[in-house]
Amino acid sequence: MRADDAATAVVDADGVVTGWSPAAERMSGYSAPEVMGRPADLLLPTGDAARASVFVERCRARSGWCGLVALCHRDGRRLNVGLRVSPLSGPDGRTHWLVTATSMAEASPGVANGLVLESLLARAPLGIIVRDLEFRCTWVNDTMELQDGIPREDRLGRRVTEVLPSPEADDAEVVMRRVLETGTPVVDLEFRAWVPVDRHREHAFSVSFFRLEDAEGHALGVCGMWADVTRRERARERLLILSEASARIGSTLDVMRTGQELADFAVPLLADFVAVDLAESVPLGEEPMTRLGPTGGGIPVFCRAGMASIRPGVPEAVWERGETVFVPPTSPFTRVLASGKPHMERVLDTSPGSWMSQDPVRVQRSREVGLHSCMYVPIHARGTALGVAFFARTENPAPFEEDDLLLAEELVNRAALSLDNANRYTRERAAALALQRNLLPQRLSGGTAVEVASRYLPADSRHGAGGDWFDVIPLSGARVALVVGDVVGHGINAAATMGRLRTAVHTLADLELPPDELLAHLDDLAIRLIEEDADGKGMATAVLGATCLYAVYDPVLRRCTMARAGHPPPAIIDPHGRVTFPDLPAGTPLGLGLLPFEAVELELPEDSVLAFYTDGLVETRDEDIDAGMRRLRTVLAQPGLPLEDLCSAAVDSLPTSAPYDDVTLILARIRALSPDQTVFWELPSDPAVVSTARSLAVRQLARWGLDDLATTTELIVSELVTNAIRHATGPIGLRLIRHQMLTCEVSDTSNSLPRLRHARTTDEDGRGLFLVAQMSHRRGTRYTTDGKTVWSEQELTPLSLL
Repeated sequence: MRADDAATAVVDADGVVTGWSPAAERMSGYSAPEVMGRPADLLLPTGDAARASVFVERCRARSGWCGLVALCHRDGRRLNVGLRVSPLSGPDGRTHWLVTATSMAEASPGVANGLVLESLLARAPLGIIVRDLEFRCTWVNDTMELQDGIPREDRLGRRVTEVLPSPEADDAEVVMRRVLETGTPVVDLEFRAWVPVDRHREHAFSVSFFRLEDAEGHALGVCGMWADVTRRERARERLLILSEASARIGSTLDVMRTGQELADFAVPLLADFVAVDLAESVPLGEEPMTRLGPTGGGIPVFCRAGMASIRPGVPEAVWERGETVFVPPTSPFTRVLASGKPHMERVLDTSPGSWMSQDPVRVQRSREVGLHSCMYVPIHARGTALGVAFFARTENPAPFEEDDLLLAEELVNRAALSLDNANRYTRERAAALALQRNLLPQRLSGGTAVEVASRYLPADSRHGAGGDWFDVIPLSGARVALVVGDVVGHGINAAATMGRLRTAVHTLADLELPPDELLAHLDDLAIRLIEEDADGKGMATAVLGATCLYAVYDPVLRRCTMARAGHPPPAIIDPHGRVTFPDLPAGTPLGLGLLPFEAVELELPEDSVLAFYTDGLVETRDEDIDAGMRRLRTVLAQPGLPLEDLCSAAVDSLPTSAPYDDVTLILARIRALSPDQTVFWELPSDPAVVSTARSLAVRQLARWGLDDLATTTELIVSELVTNAIRHATGPIGLRLIRHQMLTCEVSDTSNSLPRLRHARTTDEDGRGLFLVAQMSHRRGTRYTTDGKTVWSEQELTPLSLL
């Protein structure tokens, strides 16, 4: 097709035809007078949706274009033509347009195909650039300009290094030269550049190059196809960031540290300054509110949990970490917490009437540091609101975008789960520790039998409270029971099980059971507890297994009887500092019910020290139990050290200050009652001896200066001796003990225990034990190896204690 066959026209800046060639008249059927001065869209078919865009809008929006369009012939026929639109400089200084049209019906197949191909490439979703042998741009489609914002006239005739000067551009030309020389295409090459369409962030492109050749295979140039994959790359980068955030945020179960980790991670990755403010209840481990915001006119109290800045000293912060944060009632802080949705201010508003105008300190600080864009993201998890994360930019001139807000939400959501877990853990651990503290003895007293000191060190924050317990239980006859135990596991379940076992030990101790029998009853109780907590499949969900060491010390005889159920053996420190671990049968842990327990009785010199402990004191991750017991032996071999100091030294000898298991230690320095504090008489089983027993008791009280207790003691002795004579055979033992109480004990060879009952008015007897109970501070009965002992205790008056 010859050049003069093409129809040409000139269209001014307003879309009016100002020039019309003879070829245009032949193609359209319209003469020049009929078209000149009229809108160019006259030639488009009526109702065509593209009327306004072909000649006017496209010309105004672009520096030139080409494509296939339908024109209307004067006789009504539709003509398919290929258009080329090129800009012209008009006499009025405005841009006019030269329009060249080629009829597709009259064009040669090669020209027609070329026009069709060019039209398709112009509308392709990929950016396409054709470059000559010197890599100068000779053709570019419209999509490329939309992708990077570079006008067509700025690109045509120029190399990529001239349009986007950068090391990446140099690399792209190296690749194009290789493609031109070898003919081998390059697919999916990564190219990054700062482009005019978005000057605030770098864009990523996927570029493919292939060589253009003529019919003989000679190289004509290189065609590049550009796809903007910035969103895809940002999505991939966001996934990598979130993956790293999962490893760096929430490394501990400390809410304050988690808040700081969130701030540290987001700076400078996302923001120049980040502050994490939590509701005050969260660091305390209290139950967070389901919705935070104005409630009854009040605003919840916030605590600064973390903050970070690209500047040293964090000059953006108005409040320090750990301080209470002031929150204006109408601020975005309360709005995002009330709605649960984030809020972004691309451009910070500090003008009068804005919420920040209510806080002059914030306004002044924001202006000083140049804070210009910010985001507020609520921290919530599992339906509870925990706080707000604040992101700000100061030195980075780019305002926050929707992608930034999305990333901030993802980071905060990951931190929120860690914060919620930490809050729940803190709350559970606080409850477990409170339960354990309430279940453990608040004050230990060994009476006249032992001097005691103890230490309890809970496990570190990763494991929570455990099931250790200890006790010093006063018994009759100035005796004392020493007990230490350990329930397997940690947390509330272990603490609750410990409380049940400790209560059971108290109850069994009041029955005056020997240590081996007490452990047998405790073992039965542990089995019942496990069975009660078993689920429908028979699998026990309760804390399985517990160990216990129980001992009874008698200061009159200086004898200690002890038994253990799978617990570490006690340590005995003699007055000279020699430390031994007695050969005490180990027994099985409680709850197994396998073998009977065995008790051992030891006679101890006065001023010896008994050390009862749990395995947390002698067994750590880096030290086995044998090494731990050797360490404990060395520490305890200090006879002159006060018990409190000895306890501290033993605990301080641990390899770590944060043990993974609870540590319990109780030290008891044994004492012996002097011979003048106790007296014993053996009496025959004869009713006549009752008066003798009363006389002996009264005379002894006179020697002790306890005459004010003579009357009640005389009645108690009379009733107890009488019962022994009536219900037992063999000799009767009467013993008085003066310690913190006055104890009266009557022993016989009968195994039948007396029963306290209320006698009826018609009964002639049965009131003796009732009277004894009324006059005693405590009373009871215990079995002995050859019978039983009935005892009664009376409180000493202040005068008798002098």
